[in-house]
Amino acid sequence: MAKIVIENLSGKVVNIHPQSRSILAALQGERVDWMHACGGKGRCTTCKLIIVEGHDLLSERTAAEMRYYQEGKLLDNERLACQAIALGDLVVRVPPESKLPHLKYDF
Repeated sequence: MAKIVIENLSGKVVNIHPQSRSILAALQGERVDWMHACGGKGRCTTCKLIIVEGHDLLSERTAAEMRYYQEGKLLDNERLACQAIALGDLVVRVPPESKLPHLKYDF
C-alpha cells in the first residue's frame, strides 16, 4: 500500500488502495477536497499537483499530461491528479492556483 503526504495541507496522509486508481480517485476516496473542474477527465489542469518526493514512483505521463507538458502548462515536477497513478509513497503540494477557499493551507 502506498501513501501520499500532502505537505501544505497540514501533512495530511492519504493511503492508496488499490494502486491502480488515479491520485484524484484516491484523494476523493479519503474525502480530501481537491480542485478538478473537468470532473477528472484530463481536459484541464485544475487538479495539478506538485511532486516534492517520489517522482520516480508515478505512472508514465498520459497523452493528456504530455499535451499540457509540451504546452508549458505542466512543469517537470507537476502532474495531473486525475491522470497520475502512485506506484509508491509520495510527498506532494497543492499549487497556489489550485487551493480551495474553504481549506486552510500551510505556508
